[in-house]
Amino acid sequence: MADIVTNHKARRDYHILETFEAGIVLHGTEVKSLRAGKGQITDAFARVEKDEVWLYNAHIDEYSHGNLQNHQPKAPRKLLLHKTEIRKLFGLASVKGHTLVPLAFYWKNGKVKVALGVGKGKQEFDQREDLKKRESDRDMKRATMKWSKGK
Repeated sequence: MADIVTNHKARRDYHILETFEAGIVLHGTEVKSLRAGKGQITDAFARVEKDEVWLYNAHIDEYSHGNLQNHQPKAPRKLLLHKTEIRKLFGLASVKGHTLVPLAFYWKNGKVKVALGVGKGKQEFDQREDLKKRESDRDMKRATMKWSKGK
């Protein structure tokens, strides 16, 4: 699973409760642009509308060698999921404070897939707590490395 684009802000700003793998409907120039690594999903989000899931604010740069049929960079894109998954997503996303966040675009069997997460927004103190935990883990790792090299 080679990531094309990753949303680093998603795990920082949200507690990811559950993840789903979704296909995405793309035009040819969008796929070529993603092959070149020209995409950004930092501000992207998904919504369930009329038994379909749509991805908004995902920016895929226009293909450099495209012509007049080049795609719109911020166009809404349809995500492909099974009906049962869509119903489950609708139920999870309808809870107050929950949102659907794309975590990454990646290749799977020659197709572009989206890792879609159901996230609950973190408070500022949660973010600070995560940072403290990460720092303490890093310090502990350093201390054990020094100790094991000393022997």
